[in-house]
Amino acid sequence: MPRFSSTFVCILGCAAGHALAWSNHTYPAYRAFEKMPEVAAAAPVTVEPLEVFLKAQEKPIALLLASQEVWASSHLAVYPPRPAKLSFNANPAQSDAQRRTAFLNALRVAPNSRFALYLQADPTQAEAILGKPLPHAVVNTLPEQPNSQLRFVEIKAGDKVAPLNVLASAADEPDYGLDINLWEDSPSDWGKTYGFGPLPFGNPALYFSTQAPFHMGFFHEDRVIYLAAPFVKKTFPMMRVQQYTSLATLAFKAGHPYWGWRFSGLALHYLQDLTQPYHASLSPGNASVKLIGINVLAMAGFPRLKDDMIVLLSNRHLALEKYQNQLIYSAAQAKQDTAFEQALRNTAKDASYPAWTDLYARDVVSLQAHALAPQLVERLVDALPKRYVSDPSFDFGVHESGIDLVAELKKQGNAKLAPLISTVSELMGNFGAHSRNLVRGVLKAAATP
Repeated sequence: MPRFSSTFVCILGCAAGHALAWSNHTYPAYRAFEKMPEVAAAAPVTVEPLEVFLKAQEKPIALLLASQEVWASSHLAVYPPRPAKLSFNANPAQSDAQRRTAFLNALRVAPNSRFALYLQADPTQAEAILGKPLPHAVVNTLPEQPNSQLRFVEIKAGDKVAPLNVLASAADEPDYGLDINLWEDSPSDWGKTYGFGPLPFGNPALYFSTQAPFHMGFFHEDRVIYLAAPFVKKTFPMMRVQQYTSLATLAFKAGHPYWGWRFSGLALHYLQDLTQPYHASLSPGNASVKLIGINVLAMAGFPRLKDDMIVLLSNRHLALEKYQNQLIYSAAQAKQDTAFEQALRNTAKDASYPAWTDLYARDVVSLQAHALAPQLVERLVDALPKRYVSDPSFDFGVHESGIDLVAELKKQGNAKLAPLISTVSELMGNFGAHSRNLVRGVLKAAATP
């Protein structure tokens, strides 16, 4: 790797260390869909284990996964072909466990992924969802984090559940270990067989780093960035969106609506990640010329500007997520309607975007988030306490658990908060509109003979 790309390696390493875009997708997903008739008024669906769907639709799934491989090879800028031995083949003689493993291997997701039968409750209506609590490890292969808000309840095969609950719950599921350790240099057996090659950026020993290239997409950088750091192109959120939307379409058509909604929710996660400017822009707020200049200075033995920039990128990324999540979660618990909830539900802009296609995530969502990045950074810096967003000697990640951003901002009466609320509301509006358009696209495809 050329020394010229060292700054980009460090930036992406920082980004990979904070691979979550929005802290919990389920809460804003409930708000985005609670007034959409196609979801909120849809009839309850019957819960079924993944193995039931796979066995019933084994041949169509085999054909679909083969077509997904063709699509990825022709549509992604960088695509390591799936090894032939991972192809999913119809075989009625194999056991449910063998078929499940073969399916996960063909998707190239972690084979220990739970795909449990569960829901994550809406904090505004938690009492309306019946079910006993599920331990974290039943649903999520990753360690439970301090102060985690994740609360899972059990559902069982044969239960009737609301599509809204299935869709919103699944929207957070890809952060539960599905994309962990899929690389050749990962500390896993499957990473060495999946054919993705070495981790393009980040630390392969840190589990969240290994998820990042599936949840970020840097599709709209200057040409000089790609020349200096071609590994920036090795990201795969579009692949995941295409995989899960096509599986959702198949499930709906074949009479498995529970998995139609569940796969739709999985696809939503990657699309929603790309509405976050820190997942759609390599270095929000820093022009390419500045990045190159900082890189030249670092190569000449003056790394301070590079080091400071990386800390500030991390701090601003984390502060944005903390602020957004705190407001949405506290508003849900208090059953309040803030600007964020209103933006998430607002359907006024839905029809202003192009019709859904397999390239929508790149050509519409990520382009929009990339363009919003400079404004977002400016307003974060203006509104939040300087030590959190402008002081490279302060590490937000180290102190995050003890930081209550909402309380601090209320206490200091920050007059510059309104522009930040406006920008984050715009991001939430985009989150909602694009999420609904994905679901409309799936339902339209499912209704097409």
